Amino acid sequence: MKKRVLILSLAAAMVTGFTVTSCSSDDDFGKSVSQTGVLTMNFTGEEIATYKTLDISIKEINTGALTEFTIQNTNAHSIELPFGSYSITVNGIVVKTDSEKINVGATAVTDIKVNATNITIPLLAKRFGNDFVIEEVFFTGVRTPDNKNYNSSRYFKITNNTDNDLDAANLIIGQSNFYTTSNDNPTPYNANDYFPVKGVMVLTSANPKIIHPGDFIVVADNAVNHSQNTSTAYNLQNADWEFPSTNPTLGQVDNPSVPNAEVIYTQMAYNMFFLHNRGFESYVIARFPAGENKNTFLQNQKYDYSFVNSAGSVTSKSVYKIPNSWIIDGVNNSIPTDFVQTLTSASIDAGWTSVGSMNNDATRYGKSVRRKIMGKNSEGKNIYQDTNNSTLDFVKDAQPSLKNGISH
Repeated sequence: MKKRVLILSLAAAMVTGFTVTSCSSDDDFGKSVSQTGVLTMNFTGEEIATYKTLDISIKEINTGALTEFTIQNTNAHSIELPFGSYSITVNGIVVKTDSEKINVGATAVTDIKVNATNITIPLLAKRFGNDFVIEEVFFTGVRTPDNKNYNSSRYFKITNNTDNDLDAANLIIGQSNFYTTSNDNPTPYNANDYFPVKGVMVLTSANPKIIHPGDFIVVADNAVNHSQNTSTAYNLQNADWEFPSTNPTLGQVDNPSVPNAEVIYTQMAYNMFFLHNRGFESYVIARFPAGENKNTFLQNQKYDYSFVNSAGSVTSKSVYKIPNSWIIDGVNNSIPTDFVQTLTSASIDAGWTSVGSMNNDATRYGKSVRRKIMGKNSEGKNIYQDTNNSTLDFVKDAQPSLKNGISH
């Protein structure tokens, strides 16, 4: 969920101090004392006159402890928190100096390990384009009646949430290179500029693929009637595109009546594009701007980064990135017990959604993440919520919409 970004200034400073712990009596000897520090958050942004409301969510990364609150008509707030490592998510409404009211979002991370910590958080404007949205991602897959994994029948459902006809031909689907459940602190890395990817798939078509308002396309990992293989899977034979795969162990059968999406980059063998079935990834849809195509992407969008691994040495890697200016929508996925970071700019998605409540949750199979319905358009088609915050916009642990097949 992305669009133009309000140009903002960023100046972060850390104010350090010290903490002294003491024992006042023999009774206190050996007791652990919980240390706390005061976190002061300062919110900034050019041409902002009033910080109307800011909804703030602060999560301690190690324990999962969550603190949520709302501030009004102020751009600063202090709160006392236990020492730890925190991820911060902000969503709200501000009024610009020209009196325009806009939606904003931000994400940040910080450690609290001293008496006082100051952090400046830039707010990014959410600009909503007239284009497709990711309505649903079914990444968990299903289990067979005898409780075995069925490694197919996953899909993306992408919907025209506008009042105009849209062309889905040559849309890009990007799969995050990093996980939402861990952070290796890669260098360089700037989620406000680009989205690093480990897989990129293009819905290749020589002809337009016109989608009417409220209608959708389905991109399936295998466009066949999976219910013929196991009663718990879905009929996806009428998908609009299918993932290509030459992996013999998957035993996938190509549907000649459904075009293959083109995987232009992947880190997997057999040219595969495979969804993480616990939902540790983020996904975006994008378009090539004028003058760009798969060849210029592969020439110009390399992303070289490094990080310190668990052994203490430096690991260097080279992947690709999608510029944020190309992205038209995105969704972060994670799990409540292991969430560490969002992988998109807050202007694209300042939240995250999930299936299951913990890692390897056995109840996750056969469930998806689906966008909330806000109403109907003039043709009786669904209108979906889009605030660029998946925490608010998506239904977690949802029943897949294509459980009974594809019906427009």
